[in-house]
Amino acid sequence: MLYLEHLNLVVKDIPRALAFYQAAFPHWHIRGEGHSTWHGKPRRWLHFGDDYLYLALSDHGDSDIRDNSGYQVGLSHFAFVTDELAKVTQRLKAAGFIGEQGDGTSGIRNNTYFVDADGYEIEFVEYLTEVVAKRNDY
Repeated sequence: MLYLEHLNLVVKDIPRALAFYQAAFPHWHIRGEGHSTWHGKPRRWLHFGDDYLYLALSDHGDSDIRDNSGYQVGLSHFAFVTDELAKVTQRLKAAGFIGEQGDGTSGIRNNTYFVDADGYEIEFVEYLTEVVAKRNDY
């Protein structure tokens, strides 16, 4: 078996970062946290998720991430699948985050993109079919 366990995101401020992810994932919790040093720089770290998937947040970021409208090498975005896109979107907007509806595919999927407090773009996808061939028809 092989599956994604966590994403490790360097952020500037953990409470500010958590505001986004707690709005998106109200059922997640803080799994652990502490302090350490990363290549000589002190940092606070926190793991936020459920029993199977979590985000590792570390607060030693001191610059901006790549411009997502540019062409720099780096992370463009990551996505989560949900069966309640309208509720996720509503929670994030109520928390002050601005989303942009994706182009989706009529009858197959809807999606919305949000940018968190540190500039990471996160896509939320809701599939409207269980037919995998249709889900993967781009």
